[in-house]
Amino acid sequence: MYLIIVYDIKVERVNKVKSFLRQYLYWIQNSVFEGGEATKSEYNLIASGLNDIININEDSIIIYKLRLEEAMQREILGIEKSPIEGIL
Repeated sequence: MYLIIVYDIKVERVNKVKSFLRQYLYWIQNSVFEGGEATKSEYNLIASGLNDIININEDSIIIYKLRLEEAMQREILGIEKSPIEGIL
């Protein structure tokens, strides 16, 4: 599955979340990561790791899961801060 993760995290945990997600996904913009071909077990590992870092009463993470079999279009308006070559 293709993942897009966006987050709103208290400043004291932002670097931990960013460092954790960089192990699995591409950092696209502040508070946005994306990446493809995650298995269900990899997704569970990412979600579990994020749950260990965040405070569920103060932080927010949204994970979009897209199936690779379905057509996905990615459009950039303005400049692309972190170009990724060869996505789908």
